[in-house]
Amino acid sequence: MTNKKKADASLKGKKPSNKTAPPKNRKVLRNPSHIANKLKRSEIYGKYLVEKKAAKKENRRTREKEAEALGEDVVKHKPRTLDNTREQEATLVKSYDAEIEADHADDEFAHYFSNEKTAKIIVTTRPQPSKNVFHFIADLQNLIPSLYFYPRKHYSVKEICAFGSNRGYTHLIVLGERYKQCNSMTISHLTDNGGPTAFFKVSNVVTSQKLPNHGTCTNHIPELNLHGFSTRLGHRVGRFFGSLFPHQPQLEGRQVVTFHNQRDFIFVRHHRYIFYEGRKVTEKDEHGKTRARLQELGPRFTLKLRWLQDGMFDTKFGDYEWYHKRKEMDTTRRRFHL
Repeated sequence: MTNKKKADASLKGKKPSNKTAPPKNRKVLRNPSHIANKLKRSEIYGKYLVEKKAAKKENRRTREKEAEALGEDVVKHKPRTLDNTREQEATLVKSYDAEIEADHADDEFAHYFSNEKTAKIIVTTRPQPSKNVFHFIADLQNLIPSLYFYPRKHYSVKEICAFGSNRGYTHLIVLGERYKQCNSMTISHLTDNGGPTAFFKVSNVVTSQKLPNHGTCTNHIPELNLHGFSTRLGHRVGRFFGSLFPHQPQLEGRQVVTFHNQRDFIFVRHHRYIFYEGRKVTEKDEHGKTRARLQELGPRFTLKLRWLQDGMFDTKFGDYEWYHKRKEMDTTRRRFHL
């Protein structure tokens, strides 16, 4: 049997591939993961990425031309991400839920959201903190209004909770530290009944001093943006953050604090939005088009919820509303809890 007949016989019964074929005049390199030499592999891989991007762009242009010739709209494929392919949680909240609204009107944070009560917060550290934590505390005082620092000294967290509750404070924030970097944050709501208390792991802390082209914070009360909290647990955590801030923002300050939840990581950012006039498009325009940009004020950090406790801080006898059990809960990368 000749080589041509062997090739024809081998192709019989095979289904056509769904992959888009590269253009005829373009040579696409093979993925160089099989190359043992590291320097050669990195060099070929760079060329491979360039060729792959060019082939993808050319295929997109071909589809657009074909759709234009047929008089049809171009079909844009939505990329698959962990967010849009997440598993449906049983506690996922719809856009409007009467039961959730009733819970919000009767929970521990309702007085803050109705402006009947304003937060007054203590922030402290672990015993013998490093100076890096004090830079972070200074930024937190610019981020959250009515935040007062008290040194930890030899007092326990329970004693500080009792001290703050007796003197009219509403919240306590305790910052943990490891290798001279803040790595944990405990927030406890101090009321007559007490609670709740949340513990977060802290990562990627960048103080305002280290941010390039950062702005200077003013004393205006910022706007609050809570985004991505879609489950019942997420709503509770989002309202916990909302209780830290007054709900009468001073819009002339143009400052906004964002708590953005994505894949159960809560990204905290502090910005000022600036309006300016762009350049004139034509000579007939008296003014250029008004544009807006963001100026980061700092700090910048990321939170990850580990547990939520009912009542004030009590790790020995307290009841937990939610506790993150990694081996039982993180069975797939597409399962999120907030």
